[in-house]
Amino acid sequence: MNSNIITCQGLTKLFGSKAALEHIDLTVGRGRIVGLLGPNGSGKTTFIKLLCGLLQPTSGSLQVDGQTPGPHTKSVISYLPDRMYFADWMKVNDITDFFADFYADFDRAKATEMFGVLGIGPQDRIKTMSKGTKEKAQLALIMSRQAQLYLLDEPIGGVDPAARDFILNTILTNYSENSTVLLSTHLITDIERVLDEAIFLQNGKVVRHDTVDNIREKEGKSVDQLFREIFAYGSWEKGGNTNVQ
Repeated sequence: MNSNIITCQGLTKLFGSKAALEHIDLTVGRGRIVGLLGPNGSGKTTFIKLLCGLLQPTSGSLQVDGQTPGPHTKSVISYLPDRMYFADWMKVNDITDFFADFYADFDRAKATEMFGVLGIGPQDRIKTMSKGTKEKAQLALIMSRQAQLYLLDEPIGGVDPAARDFILNTILTNYSENSTVLLSTHLITDIERVLDEAIFLQNGKVVRHDTVDNIREKEGKSVDQLFREIFAYGSWEKGGNTNVQ
């Protein structure tokens, strides 16, 4: 088993002449919860879509579990997009059957248990749910897979504080010690307590990748404080580790 779940070398993605990601050199190990942090437009969603194989790099290389994105990597990634992708007419038992049909590593019993905690019944329709309940239902499905890499794109955006607490607790209690969670957000205060590492993206470039403990010890400040400094002034002047094992 490759010790790193994600490896990038010179990863670049252009849309026309605009670089969404530029020369990313990065490794992410296993058994970590990693924050992919940056303001809107920094390249977070583009990076996640490249990992999923939904976009192709313009140049450079990208590997997940030692392989270029393709059939194998899709089997080890569980992806939560930044918007609901189930049709409103679908019932909970429809989307559960959908996951069971598509993913061999899907644990139906775990999903059913989480739905029960949420008070969601198998006959409930998506269109009858609040935004927060939809987010939680989709996360329950995503975290019920026995994946090696969970890619969560803005999982706490636009939901109330109670929903955020449920989402973060679900992440903490439903991934294995050998799995990695990559969580994209710009809401740092809410997620900092669950992070092992932080990757700061700015204008498509990694300006810092470090452990949360190192940030607190070296800088004497929280990840949220460092985030505000980096993105308030538009540059990172002190440097820092770009690869953390």
